[in-house]
Amino acid sequence: MSKKPQYDPEEIRYPQQKIVTSPLVPEMEKSYIEYAMSVIVGRALPDVRDGLKPVHRRILYAMYEDNLTSDKPFKKSATCVGDVLGRYHPHGDASVYDALVRLAQDFSMRYMLVDGHGNFGSVDGDPPAAYRYTEARLSKISDEMLRDIEKDTVDWDPNFDESRKEPRVLPARFPNLLVNGSSGIAVGMATNIPPHNLREVINATICVLDDPECTLADLMEHVKGPDFPTRGIIMGRSGIRAAYATGRGRLMVRARHEFEEFGKDRTRIVITEIPYQVNKRQLIKNMADQVEDKRLEGISDIRDESDRNGMRIVIELKRDANPQVVLNRLFAQTQLQTTFAINMLALVEVDGKLQPRILSLRHILDQYIAYQEQVIIRRTQYDLRKAQERAHLLEGLLVAQDNIDEVIHIIRSAYDDAKQRLMDRFGLDDVQAQAILDMRLKALQGLDREKLQGEYDELEKRIAYFQRLLADEAMLRGVLKDELTAIRDKYGDDRVTEIQDVEDELDIEDLIEEEQCVFTLTHAGYIKRTPVSEYAAQSKGGQGRKGITTREEDYVVDVFTASTHDYLLFFTDTGKVYRKKGYQIPESGKAAKGTNIVNILQVEQGERVQTMIHFRDFTEEELYLFMVTRRGTVKRLAVSALKNIRVSGIRALRLDEGDALISVLETDGGQDVLIATHDGQAIRFPEEKVRAMGRDAVGVRGIQLRDGDFVVGAGVVRPGRSVLAITEKGFGKRTDLEEYRITNRGGLGIRNYMVTDKTGPVVGIKVVDGTEDLLLVTQAGILIRTHVDAIRMAGRATQGVIVMRFKEEGDQVIAMALADREEDTAPAPEQAAAEEE
Repeated sequence: MSKKPQYDPEEIRYPQQKIVTSPLVPEMEKSYIEYAMSVIVGRALPDVRDGLKPVHRRILYAMYEDNLTSDKPFKKSATCVGDVLGRYHPHGDASVYDALVRLAQDFSMRYMLVDGHGNFGSVDGDPPAAYRYTEARLSKISDEMLRDIEKDTVDWDPNFDESRKEPRVLPARFPNLLVNGSSGIAVGMATNIPPHNLREVINATICVLDDPECTLADLMEHVKGPDFPTRGIIMGRSGIRAAYATGRGRLMVRARHEFEEFGKDRTRIVITEIPYQVNKRQLIKNMADQVEDKRLEGISDIRDESDRNGMRIVIELKRDANPQVVLNRLFAQTQLQTTFAINMLALVEVDGKLQPRILSLRHILDQYIAYQEQVIIRRTQYDLRKAQERAHLLEGLLVAQDNIDEVIHIIRSAYDDAKQRLMDRFGLDDVQAQAILDMRLKALQGLDREKLQGEYDELEKRIAYFQRLLADEAMLRGVLKDELTAIRDKYGDDRVTEIQDVEDELDIEDLIEEEQCVFTLTHAGYIKRTPVSEYAAQSKGGQGRKGITTREEDYVVDVFTASTHDYLLFFTDTGKVYRKKGYQIPESGKAAKGTNIVNILQVEQGERVQTMIHFRDFTEEELYLFMVTRRGTVKRLAVSALKNIRVSGIRALRLDEGDALISVLETDGGQDVLIATHDGQAIRFPEEKVRAMGRDAVGVRGIQLRDGDFVVGAGVVRPGRSVLAITEKGFGKRTDLEEYRITNRGGLGIRNYMVTDKTGPVVGIKVVDGTEDLLLVTQAGILIRTHVDAIRMAGRATQGVIVMRFKEEGDQVIAMALADREEDTAPAPEQAAAEEE
């Protein structure tokens, strides 16, 4: 007998009641994702623009609202905590006070944003006094974080009860994210950005302003590495370079020590600086415990002699102990040497929404510069608007002063309609007439025309300056540079953390194994790197294996094989080019869809990567890039012109409207080029027929196209090779290059493929020597690998043979690529029953 339910939902009666049934798992997933995004965006990660988390931003702004600036007296920390809780931050008071305390600790912040008075904790791990005992105000450098905030330089959001507005981000007139760093743990991600020297970071920012094409090496001439407030020594530079290049790296930070002789033939080790975020009391306790447990030998005494003059940890050694051996053991077994794992994750605004991104040094500087340009533009627009309003009033006052007696008579004789009479008599508008009426008669009579005219002339000059500034980007960047220089000169100081060179130090590339990988790019912008070894070769006519999982209506547009140490160039449909190292592309399995390219490249909204190529080195002066567009335009560009590619990309080709980049070839300047079209035409001509051009050039005509035809591929002609052509329906053939005669550039060309309904149009061509493997990708995401020499040689005007059969009806080949030869490691499917000419 079943039990009766404890309640009947139909018996529950509430006004406006609505019971919604929802499956538990989807509801939990939805709720957890919302919670995770709330933590990521609204609590744990800093904004790349001002380097602050929401709680820190609210603390600084609440103190600014209360006029707690560096030139005002201190106020109780409890006042600040209460104001932040009541106005902006509906969370616990402990979290707000802890955040406030950190902003005032000289051992946590490289440049303190809060000036604290009282016990704010110590490097020994002592807790701060309660907020009813301590006092605080903004530090001097915080003035630069909030400067110009009243001039409409930032966007505002309503607070939690919509009773007031709070800034979405602070103006932050110096790069605070790098200068003071940040650390935080969100849901599924964490950030750990070390602090840096203000002078070095601003110099690097100015370097980018002066030379937008500067390289990482140029930036590291200025930013030597992190600069910790607890000083210490960074061992080696490879971790620094890795972090600045990729956003991730590991630093070895070591305490500063010196040996002192004392007593009779005895030595002691004196520690004067310890690594960042190390608790001095716990460090000493850990060393003492290891000495007691006999894990550290040769030490007779450990004591802390630190005082207000500085840190001094004394480690006395036994008479027969070797000081260097003991020191090495201390480095290996205690926190006198630590590893700082850099993970430069911050929130970046993408299409109006904040998203977490791992950022390189250049990316952070570019984001900051773009933000500061907007701050200056908005400030200038505000100043221009105020100046124009004041000038407009002065125009009315000047008219009133020139006709003072009549104005006074009108005001006295017609008080009720004085405004209208002033407007009618002198051609004033409502604002000007009201300003005159608002003045007392005594003040009106006392107007000094010379003073008014002088103010008006000065305003006219300011208005003209503001208008020039808004119209001239170079002038705008000059203002930003001058303001950054002033902050650097006012607040900058010398580096305190030493960086020591290490013998036989490994660079980041030395830590990454070099291997051949398949790089795949989809139409929707997903990219991945997969080791070549994951693809087993099959024989001609095979059905392939699943090579990539694509989203609905997505398909692969480019795939090739390159080394993890190669440079990858990404050419977009707008003619821009971006650059990354192979290892900077996230590795994924065969069936994974990969990573959206917007997480790797700073592509602009609406910009799409069209093609990728790879280079080993950019120093070869005799190398060229030969670019071919969909409409048959060609252009030759020296590789050296792309040596310095900034993170935001540079222009490589200026495209006509509606055109797109199809192929980019590497040449030596003296070779023939073959261009093939969708409808089976091809043209061969010497590349010397196309002169080398600059990056902004459009190019010249390479092949004349018939209506509806377009270019599908191009290749460099080399002796002993053949042209491999593949069609949409899986047919293909190899044709001897000798069959393609040289013609004039810009002609219709000759027949390359006998296109029929059975074969479908040509999807692409490659120039091959027969030792490669062919990779074919279909619209359904199926990838097959087969030996090129298994595909029959045939004449130009033939239909070829079946290279690939499709598992799904309606599927078709959409991309082809070449890879190094790999021996068969999987049983081949049954050979195609017939091969048709």
